[in-house]
Amino acid sequence: MIAPPLLDAIVDRALEEDLAGGDLSGEACVDAETRADAAAVARKAVVACGAEVFRRVFTRVDPRCVVETLVPDGSAAPAGTTLWRVRGPARAVLASERTALNLVQRMTGIATITRRYVDAVPTVARTRITDTRKTTPGLRALERYAVRMGGGVNHRNDLGSAVMIKDNHIVAAGGIGRAVERARAHAPHTSRIEVEVDSLVQLEEAIAAGADIILLDNFSTEDVRTAVARAASLTPRPILEASGGITLERITELALAGVDVISVGALTHSAPAADIGLDFLVDARGLRSDEPSSAPEPPL
Repeated sequence: MIAPPLLDAIVDRALEEDLAGGDLSGEACVDAETRADAAAVARKAVVACGAEVFRRVFTRVDPRCVVETLVPDGSAAPAGTTLWRVRGPARAVLASERTALNLVQRMTGIATITRRYVDAVPTVARTRITDTRKTTPGLRALERYAVRMGGGVNHRNDLGSAVMIKDNHIVAAGGIGRAVERARAHAPHTSRIEVEVDSLVQLEEAIAAGADIILLDNFSTEDVRTAVARAASLTPRPILEASGGITLERITELALAGVDVISVGALTHSAPAADIGLDFLVDARGLRSDEPSSAPEPPL
């Protein structure tokens, strides 16, 4: 779950961006007494995500809005499925629509692509699919939740969550050994030390330094196999993570090569927004129609 204060802060910022000047169209065209009944429909097959976010947007605009979740977060839904339904004052629904869709389309898109990566891991492998910190500024909590709903696992949440020694740290510290030594001296005893390496030579340096986790950056599959075999000879054995240039097509072979973790920046930085539309089920008199509106979704 996403902590309510954090969720409300994200929703409020998004609403302020869209409603700072009010909703001129809704207020001009729709009577204050008119009520709406609307369905959020997936135009393509998705893994649903963002039910509470969807609800919060509408209820923050008007507490009289009532949102029903028809597909739980993390559940697969075929094209044409109604994911959520909202009932309430039509002006409030219209004012909330774009913000609600922007957020849940993003979250559902991430959950959907994450599920594809997770499903590509063979059942015989124990490899975890994780995200990275390559998230949209201000939306990390929503995007990382979406990764979890897709079956993935979160990497470190922020710079204070764990020690991760990357290429520039190594240069600045004067080498892998020196960087690990300093990290051990200054980091909390509860924190593991992860080191990013870009060659088998650096792998040996990280092993000699006693790294707990070793990130294999842009390694070929053959070099990944070599690294896995090398790590298997060690006690304790370091955790091995593959990252850099990871595509869906490589997941199966990397998992079978024996890495423990595959981190994929594309889960968040390149996930396409899911195609979800909000279809009004009422006409201008507030009467329910037989079918959802087929009118195109309003432009951004």
